[in-house]
Amino acid sequence: MERWSKDLIPLEQAVTLDGLFLQRVSRSPEHEAYRWFDRSSSAWRSLTWVEICTQVARWRDALAGEGLEPGDRVALLLRNCPEWVMFDQAALSLGLVTVPLYTDDRAENAAYILRETAAKALLVQDANRWNRLAEVMSDQPWPATVVLLDTPKDTPSLAAGEPRVVAARDWLPSQGATWRQRTADSDELASIVYTSGTTGKPKGVMLTHGNILSNVHGAVALLDVYREDVFLSFLPLSHMLERTASYYLPMMAGATLAYARSVGQLADDLKNVRPTVIIAVPRVFERVYQRLREQIQHRPAPARWLFGLATRIGWIAFEHTQGRRRWHPLLLLWPMLKRLIANKVLERLGGRIRAAVSGGAPLPLDVARMFISLGLPLIQGYGLTETSPVVSVNPLEDNQPETVGIPLRGVLVRIGEQDELQVSGPGVMRGYWNNPAATAQVLGEDGWFRTGDQARLIGRHLQITGRLKDILVLSNGEKVPPADMEMAIGLDPLFEQAMVLGEGKPFLSALLVLNTELWPSLAREHQLDPRDPTSLQDQGLIKTMLARVREALADFPGYAKIRRVTLVLEPWSIDNGLLTPTMKVKRHQVVHQHRNAIERMYALDG
Repeated sequence: MERWSKDLIPLEQAVTLDGLFLQRVSRSPEHEAYRWFDRSSSAWRSLTWVEICTQVARWRDALAGEGLEPGDRVALLLRNCPEWVMFDQAALSLGLVTVPLYTDDRAENAAYILRETAAKALLVQDANRWNRLAEVMSDQPWPATVVLLDTPKDTPSLAAGEPRVVAARDWLPSQGATWRQRTADSDELASIVYTSGTTGKPKGVMLTHGNILSNVHGAVALLDVYREDVFLSFLPLSHMLERTASYYLPMMAGATLAYARSVGQLADDLKNVRPTVIIAVPRVFERVYQRLREQIQHRPAPARWLFGLATRIGWIAFEHTQGRRRWHPLLLLWPMLKRLIANKVLERLGGRIRAAVSGGAPLPLDVARMFISLGLPLIQGYGLTETSPVVSVNPLEDNQPETVGIPLRGVLVRIGEQDELQVSGPGVMRGYWNNPAATAQVLGEDGWFRTGDQARLIGRHLQITGRLKDILVLSNGEKVPPADMEMAIGLDPLFEQAMVLGEGKPFLSALLVLNTELWPSLAREHQLDPRDPTSLQDQGLIKTMLARVREALADFPGYAKIRRVTLVLEPWSIDNGLLTPTMKVKRHQVVHQHRNAIERMYALDG
C-alpha cells in the first residue's frame, strides 16, 4: 500500500480560484497534475503543475491582448481537456468571468447564453461546432473573438472568411510572462453557470470565487483527499459537480486528474488509469449494474448462487464495518467470497477505487446496495448548481445509502413549508444573472435558498423525499421541465393529452392520449382497425407519432428528446379520477394506471 499524505491549501491562502492554482504550483511544481490520451500519438500524456502553469501563462497573455476588462465574460464550448483548465485559470487570473457551455446542447441555447452574458471571447472545440453556432447567431456582436482549439495545420487562414475567428495555434504566443497572485476579494464573481428551470429560458447562476472555494473546502473536510489520489474525469466540466469535485477539489488537495476519452471507452480508461476517486452521475453506475446483472443471469446456477451469497454477506460486512450490525458467523466466508467474486468486479473499475461519489440525480438503492456489497466505497451526495453545488454527502465511515448524507461544514439546512429543503451557507449563489425576479423566487432576504425539493432529516443525515417543482431529473443528472414539453406536444391537434416521464431514468418517454375524433382516419392511414386495441401498439404508427413529438419539441434542448411513447384512447378526466377539479393531471394516479406500459417502455432499453 502506498503512503497517503495530505497537502490541503487553506482558504485564506487561496482567496480566489486562480490563487488556489498558483498556491498549488508553488507547493508541488513537479507533481503530476493532469493526464490525458493524445490521439495523435495514441498514448497517454501528462503535465506537472509547473508545466500546466507555463501553458496558462500563454493563454493569459493572449486573453490580455484582447483588451478585456475585469468582470467581462468569456465562454468555453469545449470537451474535458487540459486546455479547459488553461483557459479557465487564465481568465480568472485576469478577473474575467467564465461561462461554460455544454458541447452537446442545441446551438440556439448556446447562442442565447452568449447573447445574454455578452461574452466577449469564446473558446470552441473546432470549426464544425463553431459553424453550427454561427448559423443561429445572425448579426449578434458577441463574442468578438472566437478561438478554435482543434484546427489541422493544413487548414487555410480562417480570418479571411470570418475576421473574429482565429486558430488557437495562431492566437497563442510562444511563451507567456510569469505573474503573481493578485490581490482580490473572494466575493468577486467567478462564473455564470446556466441551469434549466421549470419554465422559460435557462437561468444563469452567478457563483463567486468564495462560493466555489467554500464548497471545495467543505467537501475535503468531509471526504479525505490525498496527494497520491488519482481522479478520473468524465462528466462534462460545464456540469458544476464535475467542475467543483473533479477540478478545483483535486487542485486544493494536490491530487492528479486524468481525463477519460469518452463514456464509450470508460471501461478501458478505468483499467488504464486505475483511479482512486471517481465522481459520477447515477447513470454510469446503473449501466455497469445492468451489464453485471445480465452477465450473472446467463451464468450456471452455482455461479448465480455464489454471486447472491457474496452480495448478501458483503452487505452484512458493510453494515458491521459501519457499526450498525453485530458480528455474524457468515462473515467468516467474506474473505473467500471477496477474493472469488467481489475483487473480480472491482478490478473492472481499476481495482484501486477508495471513494466513488454519485450525485446530480437520485441513485437507486438496489444499485447502491449491490456495489457496496461487493466492496465498492460508493457514497451518494446532493446539491444544486445554485449551491456551488454540494449541499451534503455521505461520509465513508457513516454511509447510509438511502440518504444523501450530512451537510458540508458551514452549510445549514432547514425544512420549511411543505417539507421543502432550504439551504444557507457560503456556497449559496449570488443570484441569477440579469434575472432579479427569478432570484427573489428562490432566495429570501435572509439568504436561505429554497431548493424546491422535499426532504426530511434522519438524525444528521438528509433524505430527499420528493420535489415541489415540476422537474424530471434523468439518471444522467439532466433536469427537464415536463410541463413545458407537454404543452408543446399538446399543440398538435392529434394529441389530446400528454405526460412526459423519466424521473431517475436514462431517457424520456411519454404517455399520449390520442384525439378520439381523429383516431379513425389516422388508423386507416396506417391500414389499422380503429376498433382493435392492439392497433395502438403498431410499430409503424408509433414511429410516426414519435416523429410528430420530435417536431413539436424541436425548440427544446438536445437532451429533451422522447425516445418511447405509449398511445392510449381513454382521456384523463375528473370522472375517472385522473384529473383534479381544477383540471390538473394527477400524475401519480396516471402513472399507476399505466405502470405496466411504462415498465415495457423502459424494459426496451436493454
